[in-house]
Amino acid sequence: MKNLNMIEICEFVNENIVDFHKRRIFSLETLDLNKLLKKNPYLFKAKNISTASEFIVSLLDAFLSSSEEKLFGDFLEELAVFIAGKTYGGHKSTAPGVDLEFFKKNVHYVVSIKSGTNWGNSSQHKKLQEDLANAVKRLKQSSFASNVQPVLGICYGKTRTSFLRGYIKIVGQNFWYLISDNKELYKEIIEPIGYRAKDHNETFFIEKNRVVNRFSKQFLENYCNDLGDINWNKLVEFNSGNFDLEKIDL
Repeated sequence: MKNLNMIEICEFVNENIVDFHKRRIFSLETLDLNKLLKKNPYLFKAKNISTASEFIVSLLDAFLSSSEEKLFGDFLEELAVFIAGKTYGGHKSTAPGVDLEFFKKNVHYVVSIKSGTNWGNSSQHKKLQEDLANAVKRLKQSSFASNVQPVLGICYGKTRTSFLRGYIKIVGQNFWYLISDNKELYKEIIEPIGYRAKDHNETFFIEKNRVVNRFSKQFLENYCNDLGDINWNKLVEFNSGNFDLEKIDL
């Protein structure tokens, strides 16, 4: 194992967190109102939303929440691979469903990395189990690998380490320790992740406000009546109107 150089980690984070913020802004720039209106209209009616701007802001916040979780999850995965590369010569895996491979104390670890504990449905969990099992099988068939350990590594959360069907689930502090042997790493990376966050967010919110104004105008023109009320029937028809059962003998 090589000692971890926090200066190198800070440099990596500083360079790559910029890309995360750029991708956040790009997700706004390429968004259109029709895509946004695919969100659940019944939920927003139940919340008694009555103005165009409030409706658009609610839709946009819901969209951005899921989008940013995915974007930041990608960044954390890249950071974990970088750290494992520095400490144990780890590398990005080419095996389906596997993100990282590295050797530690004569064990070949194959790791699927997730951002948080609330990921995927039952079929996705089953697919992960199959992907890790296939990766282990492939490595054990090679001439140099015998002790292979599959891992589900999760970047944040307090769930205890557990042995599941065919792999170990390692979460939060334990995961960052696994790839670095540094019990404090999970806290040490938080400061560089905030690099120029204020500047990046100011740029992001300028673009977000533009989107809110532009979409609110379009929404008023297309989904509000002359009095300014939201035409929920027209909105739900756009979102879910697809009646074709008369073509099928049911």
